[in-house]
Amino acid sequence: MTPRPWHRLGAYASSRFKRYFIHSLALLDRGSYYTILIAMGMMTLLVTLQVFARYILSDSIDSATELSRLFFVWSIFLAIPHGIKVGIHVGIDALVNLLPKAIQCRLQRLMALLSAALMAALVWISIGAVADKWQQLMPTIPITAAVFYIPVLLSAGHCCLHLIAQAWQIEPLPSAPAASKEGETL
Repeated sequence: MTPRPWHRLGAYASSRFKRYFIHSLALLDRGSYYTILIAMGMMTLLVTLQVFARYILSDSIDSATELSRLFFVWSIFLAIPHGIKVGIHVGIDALVNLLPKAIQCRLQRLMALLSAALMAALVWISIGAVADKWQQLMPTIPITAAVFYIPVLLSAGHCCLHLIAQAWQIEPLPSAPAASKEGETL
């Protein structure tokens, strides 16, 4: 039996459960990343086509504004967990920095757990919002209006997983070594 290629995704952890968790989270990050790229590409393409249609063809794409807004919402909400993962969010830590390192670490873990609980609550609320809006259609295209609430649900769940990983102190992911053993290929 060949070992699983955990090193390709930087999935290192002390226990098997944590290793599977961080590996699954890395796969989720990768899928989210490509979805963001597609959404931003579609938004850019749609806005470009709308400008071309409006100024060159003297016509308009009816659903361009609504669809570009939808792609924007998806790209923004799917990007939030990537910021949480690496800690690029707004925070004021002037008081916390005065505390001893051990207390800072415990406080960081506690805040990650509390934030994960808030994200879990947001998942629950988002499920209700998606269910509530499911019957409504968007004005210009026959798609459920819930597509604006689905990225909130996905983002909250994804953020919750990253915050749990931070509370376990297995994030951010360490970089995989280029070649940790002689003769090992990536």
